[in-house]
Amino acid sequence: MSSTTESAASSATTPRMRRPFGKLLKRNMRAILGGSVLVVIFASALFADWLAPYPPNRQNLRNRLQPPSAENVLGTDNFGRDVFSRIIHGGRVSLTVGFIAVGIALAIGGLMGLLAGFYGGALDSIISGIVDVLLALPAFLLALAIVAALGPSIINVMIAVGIANIPAFARIVRSAVLSVREMDYVTAAQAVGSRDGRVMLRHVIPNSIGPVIVQVSLSLAGAILAAAGLSFLGMGAQPPTPEWGSMLNAARPYIRDAQWTVTFPGLAIVVTVLALNLVGDALRDALDPRSARSD
Repeated sequence: MSSTTESAASSATTPRMRRPFGKLLKRNMRAILGGSVLVVIFASALFADWLAPYPPNRQNLRNRLQPPSAENVLGTDNFGRDVFSRIIHGGRVSLTVGFIAVGIALAIGGLMGLLAGFYGGALDSIISGIVDVLLALPAFLLALAIVAALGPSIINVMIAVGIANIPAFARIVRSAVLSVREMDYVTAAQAVGSRDGRVMLRHVIPNSIGPVIVQVSLSLAGAILAAAGLSFLGMGAQPPTPEWGSMLNAARPYIRDAQWTVTFPGLAIVVTVLALNLVGDALRDALDPRSARSD
């Protein structure tokens, strides 16, 4: 087979995501609002060492459980640590956990969905059976069981939350690949003798990426929430590591007398998850106009 023939088949073809969805996002208020909030959150986490007025673990027992003031804008916790400093450093931990967990889910679940959708047959049945078994278990309970088996640590939370999100990516990718596999440009590439790996890399994956982008955004929100829940239960980040869920857990005894120790870490979780969901919805509308018209 000549390279000219293969390149001709390739050019027949591949309608990669050429729609200017960036312009659609700019006109979407959810994207603007959610994206603006995420920029602030990501920047705060990235530059936490410079933005935090105090080291996150510096204790001052004479200044414990102080309400918000000019010196401590969000108050202090039971060890006299600055809540604002711990929140922005905790954002770095929570976001890192979320990204790594989603990366694990995308790598494993995406590969499973790609193979199942492209080859079909017995392989599809086996992979779909595994996915169905995982889907039969609530994602958070599955993650909790995995962390309980592996032991409490932030690394194990990343692994557990990643495994719990594998079924979502496997199903999304499989569905996208099934529709792309029947397109003319894929058939043409196979007809001229392109190897399966080349067809998947050059034609199938690029044209299946839209739903995956949306799923990444939504799964990142769920991963951050799940990681915070596991840390709240004492299964994730261990003291004195600043992490939003562990901060809520440590503040439980003081919820009546020092509400700020619970309120602000909780707001950090809510705002981050809400912003990610807004961006995910906007991406879905931009990449799939039919969903936007049906809303």
